Amino acid sequence: MHAAPFEIDADITRAQTPPAHLYSDPAYYELAKRHVLRRSWQFVGDVGSVKIPGQCTPVTLLDGCLDEPILLTRDRDDHLHCLSNVCTHRGTILCESAGVEKALVCRYHGRRFDLDGRFRMMPEFEKVANFPSPADDLSRVPFGSWGQGVAGASGIHDDGSGPLFFSSVDPAIPLRELLAPMAQRVGWLPLHEFRFDAGRSRDYMVHANWALYIDNYLEGFHIPFVHASLNQVLDYGQYIVELYPWCNLQLGMAKPGELAFDLPSSSPDAGKAVAAYYWWLFPNTMFNFYPWGLSVNVVNPLGHARTRVRFLSYVWDESKLERGAGAGLDRVEREDEAVVEAVQRGTRGSFYSRGRYSPTREQGVHHFHRLLAKSLFQ
Repeated sequence: MHAAPFEIDADITRAQTPPAHLYSDPAYYELAKRHVLRRSWQFVGDVGSVKIPGQCTPVTLLDGCLDEPILLTRDRDDHLHCLSNVCTHRGTILCESAGVEKALVCRYHGRRFDLDGRFRMMPEFEKVANFPSPADDLSRVPFGSWGQGVAGASGIHDDGSGPLFFSSVDPAIPLRELLAPMAQRVGWLPLHEFRFDAGRSRDYMVHANWALYIDNYLEGFHIPFVHASLNQVLDYGQYIVELYPWCNLQLGMAKPGELAFDLPSSSPDAGKAVAAYYWWLFPNTMFNFYPWGLSVNVVNPLGHARTRVRFLSYVWDESKLERGAGAGLDRVEREDEAVVEAVQRGTRGSFYSRGRYSPTREQGVHHFHRLLAKSLFQ
């Protein structure tokens, strides 16, 4: 099937949801890889992976989808770099495991690079004309960071000053434009104190299209029907959705007596019983802030009907774990998986084409669909 363009009306009261074949036609998946995911900012990790000079950590951006090999390095002058992890000689993967190095040496033919990616030397190349050239350096990959770093700098950075890293193959927008609303709203949180907890992090396999998983995340409409435990702690009547150019926020309010943030007076939400900040970053990343810390969810497409969802936990206050909206995340995820997989099966049927939106409950889904429709066919 040809990936025909579609439109989502800007007026949510008139708009129809995307055509069902968006979720089942491989042509749309391939289009999303090229025009949406390749041009998006992806969460790479935290400062702990490249904490000391000489440390090198290979990363694959959206493995199984983009499969882009990149390399985080910290040079001997303590500067962070994000580089292509592909040797400029014959294209092999340069660094296959994390470690501390004095230089980057290709195990295939011995080409050497400095930790900032600059070409250093190559054996048996004495007779090569016009060599070396800038093309022999490792390509620099766009990256940036967010949060207060060890040096005290806070905000969104074009380098590794902050504790949380992002990278992109070919970014459609600056990282600052993507993160600014979230940074302004929850920038008071001491992200440099958050610690990655491998024991609370895991991957989930979902037999559904990646966009269906995003659709489900972007509305609280289903909470009373699907998530009994979450519905007991969140005040559904006070659930708020805020839209921004490239992200949106679902503000979950706590019911009386349930766990909520102790917000500083500088917060625009001061005085409110906020149980959770659910931030979605276009197109496939969620930052879920709870009183105990942060759960980063990366939705990693593996095909037109198969998705890996990574839950990465960063703990700030252990005493608040397993309480409030941030408790029982595994159960909530399994409930979401079941309903999303049911939608995948339903949209493949013969009798469903397009649906309509609830103007009061599905603003976030409508927002995503408009951004997706625009980005797919640019």
